[in-house]
Amino acid sequence: MGKLRPGTIILVVCLLALAVLPWFAEKYYVQLFTKMMIMAIFAMSLDLLVGFTGLVSLGHAAFFGVAGYVLAFAAPEYEAANLWVSLPLAMACSGLLALVIGVLVLRTSGIYFIMVTLAFAQMVFFLFHDTEFGGGADGIYVYAKPVAAIAGWEPFTLENHTHFYFVVLALLVLVYTGLRILLDSLFGRVIVGIRVNEHRMRSLGYRTFRYKLACFVLAGVLAGMAGYFAAAQFGFVNPETLGWHQSGSVLMMVILGGMGTLTGAVVGAFSMILLELGLQGLPAIGGMDLSKHWQLLMGGFIVCAVLLLPHGLLGLGRTASRLRRKPAEARDG
Repeated sequence: MGKLRPGTIILVVCLLALAVLPWFAEKYYVQLFTKMMIMAIFAMSLDLLVGFTGLVSLGHAAFFGVAGYVLAFAAPEYEAANLWVSLPLAMACSGLLALVIGVLVLRTSGIYFIMVTLAFAQMVFFLFHDTEFGGGADGIYVYAKPVAAIAGWEPFTLENHTHFYFVVLALLVLVYTGLRILLDSLFGRVIVGIRVNEHRMRSLGYRTFRYKLACFVLAGVLAGMAGYFAAAQFGFVNPETLGWHQSGSVLMMVILGGMGTLTGAVVGAFSMILLELGLQGLPAIGGMDLSKHWQLLMGGFIVCAVLLLPHGLLGLGRTASRLRRKPAEARDG
């Protein structure tokens, strides 16, 4: 039996901690960690593009926000939508939007790809922002959380914050495991090869456009899943959820945790939300209220993290192990 790696042990311990958290934490913290897990799913969907396929998108929030709007449209007025109908519908709409956009934008690369994804996202943003059917700038309220009824039987209720928490936790584990299996397959090796050298992969006979399009659509579907549950948790959706600020925020999560590692995307999502809360709660020092300038402090932290931790927070483990090896190598030498 192989020896468990420290990273695997830490991952299992964190998962167990998340599994028991609702039994000991107050409602506020349960809902906070639910939000973190939703954003972790969102971050993993973007990491599939940025970290593994090498496609830096500034329009990824479009798929996140559209799924929230689908939930709002699918719910009868002042009533709850059916989870088993509205969730697949929201994910399918996000995937369809990703397919349409992907067919057009994946013919570009580099800075052009970044700008075109941003342009399409802004088009979707203004479609909902400037029209009445999307509620305009105010958005739309989701008055009741989706109902998980199957022929009159309800296995769980999302109105219960603990049930909602465990549903999102199960989806987080499912998405992480599914992406890990996918990335360990031939498909995963091909998309990583595309990131490293697309011309070589094309010369080996792989139709790289199809692989990139498949990744783009899958990432859109997973972002839609996260957007659906974000809208269900907060009870409303507005154009800001699909704006470029949201895309930039989730990209920062991926960079902060460590690109190209699913664990890094999860760590980045949790760390960034906790850091925001910590900075917003800073006290006044010398007559200056630091909490009012938390965004400036957050920006400084991100800049320092990028400069000092090129591999993100997960890179701290590599740095520590490298520093431990150096004295041992010096003694052996």
